[in-house]
Amino acid sequence: MIIFKFGGASVKEAAGVKNMVEILKKTGTKDKLIVVSAMGKTTNALELVIQNYFEFNKIDLTEVKNFHAQIAQNLFTDTNHPIFVTLNQYWKELTSFLEQNSSQGYDFVYDQVIGFGELISTAIISAYLNSEEIKNTWIDARKLIKTDTTYRDAQVNWEITQKNINHHIKPNELFITQGFIASTTNNCTTTLGREGSDYSAAIFAYCLNAKEVSIWKDVSGVYNADPRIFKDSIQLNQINYNEAIELAFYGASVIHPKTIQPLQRKEIPLVVRSFYDLTLPGTKVSNGPKIVPQVPCFIVKDDLILLSIATKDFSFFVEQNMSEVFALFHAFQTKVDLIQNSAISFSVVIDNKFKKFDLLIENLQKRFRVSFNKGVKLYTLRHATPEAIKATEKDKVVLLKQVTRETAQLVVHENL
Repeated sequence: MIIFKFGGASVKEAAGVKNMVEILKKTGTKDKLIVVSAMGKTTNALELVIQNYFEFNKIDLTEVKNFHAQIAQNLFTDTNHPIFVTLNQYWKELTSFLEQNSSQGYDFVYDQVIGFGELISTAIISAYLNSEEIKNTWIDARKLIKTDTTYRDAQVNWEITQKNINHHIKPNELFITQGFIASTTNNCTTTLGREGSDYSAAIFAYCLNAKEVSIWKDVSGVYNADPRIFKDSIQLNQINYNEAIELAFYGASVIHPKTIQPLQRKEIPLVVRSFYDLTLPGTKVSNGPKIVPQVPCFIVKDDLILLSIATKDFSFFVEQNMSEVFALFHAFQTKVDLIQNSAISFSVVIDNKFKKFDLLIENLQKRFRVSFNKGVKLYTLRHATPEAIKATEKDKVVLLKQVTRETAQLVVHENL
């Protein structure tokens, strides 16, 4: 079986859905599982719904409903098509949940709401495939991928998930399912982390012993740097599994951090391909050389926080102190991007993706002296050369610098 994953940018409008159909017609529809994200910026729109719900006790689905209605109307000329009934059912279900919900847990509510983007996206696409005489089976990923209750960043129960997938996904057919979403054993929706649809594709590939995973993007492959930031970026032809894990860990946006590990275990190749031009070879992740061509790779992460921590009595910052700090990082779901310590202090660059920084600081200050800089950028250079480091430092205020054998990292504040 082959796994195809289509991101939100690929299906953000009716033309994208139609192009997806053309790809399937050209590549074949047998023995294939399609994993699809929410359409366009739906996840962002639903996040705003959740924010308004908590801050103003307001339920407003107008924007997200109109967006999907427009796509459906452009795909189905028959206004009585069953898909419009299906969409109304989803909106009623979502509204009913928000009206009846009694939980004040933001992360729990987030996961129950946000997954509707993927459910609706795949429902529309499955119906359109059928209208184009491409027989397919729509399946709810939440019935297959089971996780713990770590909402917004759930951990997969591989044993149960493996059994479910093998039981429901049959060879020689075409299936369509959702990325990003899963559920607990009590059937509460969970999510696998932002941009987690790639990870979903890898989960299915691992459980099905897939021949290959193709991730269809609005770029021609993986580049050594974001072309929107670095004008002289170069497409990479080949990346091995270990290097892909490193790049993903440091924040390369084309590949989700968790995606590669399940594929590496079974040596399943991953190809990042152009959604718009099937003739382009893309970038292959498999066994082989680290990267081809061998060039420095640049990764930029914005809006991070540089956090410096020291003991209140100026004593050495030792292992016991670090264990306390990391326990708090874990408790407040704080991702650490860089670590550097001296005799009496400990500096980290963190990502406040779950918006729990204020609570983290409040608890850290009970035991430590704490200072921080918000809004910093982290430049990570893999296979860095002295020339590449020098060019990156130009016209920037470097707050922290760390260079190892394979990687250089620069924390900068460009507004100082």
